[in-house]
Amino acid sequence: MPEKAIISHRGEKYEIGRGKRFYGIWAVGAPYDAPVDRWPETRDGWGQAWMRFAAIEVPGTITTVRPERTGLRSVLNFGRGGRTSDPAAADGATVGPAAARRRGGSALLAGEGLLVLGVVLGLAGLFPDYAGGQSLLSQSDQVVPHLCYVIAWAASAGVIALSVSRPRTARLGALFALGLSVVTFGLFLSDLGEVTSDGVSLGSGLVVSLLGWLACTVGAAFALAASCRDADPAQAGLTDTGVTATGLTGVADPGRAEPGWPARPTRAHAGPLALLILAGIGTAVAFAPSWDSYTVTQASTGITKTYLEGNAFSNPGVMIAGSVAVMVAVIAVAALAALWRPARQGALLLAGAIVPLAAQAISALIQIRQPAYNLFGLTQAQAKAEGVTITAGVAPIFWIYVVFVIALVVSCAWLMTTPGQPTVPAVPMSPWMPPAGADAGLRPDAGLRPDGPADEDLSGAAHGQAADGDADDREAATNDGGAGDGEHSAYA
Repeated sequence: MPEKAIISHRGEKYEIGRGKRFYGIWAVGAPYDAPVDRWPETRDGWGQAWMRFAAIEVPGTITTVRPERTGLRSVLNFGRGGRTSDPAAADGATVGPAAARRRGGSALLAGEGLLVLGVVLGLAGLFPDYAGGQSLLSQSDQVVPHLCYVIAWAASAGVIALSVSRPRTARLGALFALGLSVVTFGLFLSDLGEVTSDGVSLGSGLVVSLLGWLACTVGAAFALAASCRDADPAQAGLTDTGVTATGLTGVADPGRAEPGWPARPTRAHAGPLALLILAGIGTAVAFAPSWDSYTVTQASTGITKTYLEGNAFSNPGVMIAGSVAVMVAVIAVAALAALWRPARQGALLLAGAIVPLAAQAISALIQIRQPAYNLFGLTQAQAKAEGVTITAGVAPIFWIYVVFVIALVVSCAWLMTTPGQPTVPAVPMSPWMPPAGADAGLRPDAGLRPDGPADEDLSGAAHGQAADGDADDREAATNDGGAGDGEHSAYA
């Protein structure tokens, strides 16, 4: 009868498990008799096998394979020389990362489609009347930030499109898009408040842009949900039987992919992360005061006055609500980015929020270069006739805002380069061996084989593998390079 293997962990390209008196690595879908490499059935052998498996496998794709139930279908599978797998697989369902990608594939495609739709709507919203009978394209200070939003969402859609086969990578694009959407919500609300509060006519461009924002936000949420389908920290590393790959109930499996959830920071990171949150608070506080400064000089009288415009709390109620929403969003995103693990995912969330903040600063600099006579009820001809000169600039608080935004950019770069989890996951305990030091208490004959399981029958039967203690088979396995403790891996 063909030999068999019991698979304990599977990644995108390879899987690791136990053969007939050896630990081995196989390419996913490859026949049992063609392992990539094999190691002796000892604790040291398992450690070497796992380290090699973690080194050659795609980071973040290793998952635990549940043990297969016994029964006729399992026996038939063994008779074909196959591997054990999830019981659901015996009934026609597929398990492992490939199955997870298929389950999340539809959600990813839906999210990608919504993001593309939102980008198209965002571009379309630039041309019709936006508010007050003017389109965004006719207002250079307004079209630039909106173009920044659309380009950023398009970049997110591109990342997700390139990662449909790898949902966990798509999470990066989804987080970037969500960071952008959270902050721009308040900005669009302020635009809507200007229409509803000041009697400005509502243009179709604003409606289309709002629909584009909604499509991009929902699409990013779908993509994030699909990428986090198997990343629940409460379930990471646990099988349906409640046994982890370490052999201990309730202990996370180190072979699981990085979950991507907020976590408590370490003491070493407490200082920089506190500065990140303070930068978010400073940016939010500096966003509210007046940025625009206008100096009016009357030539005939020699009187000069300075006016500050743009205070968020001097606007109508809906516009104030929009500004407050922006401020709250900036602080919340900064805090989440500081706590997010792995840190590079938090950096993408923060980067998405930085895009509209930087775009607002650019818009303010463009605005002060435009004529400001209409703000004081004058035309350029009237101002010249009356000897009135108006000089536009920015208030000092604007430069404080710019400094805080730069601090957020630096913090984002720090998060992006912060070392995350080790490249090679910690070695879990072999599922087929008792904990170290437990041999003497569990088996009277443990001293005969201190490095491996003493009872071959119990070890094999517990996982649906038939016992085979025949000496000839042992000798044949030894000659084949898979039995003795003196065997060494080609990669060791």
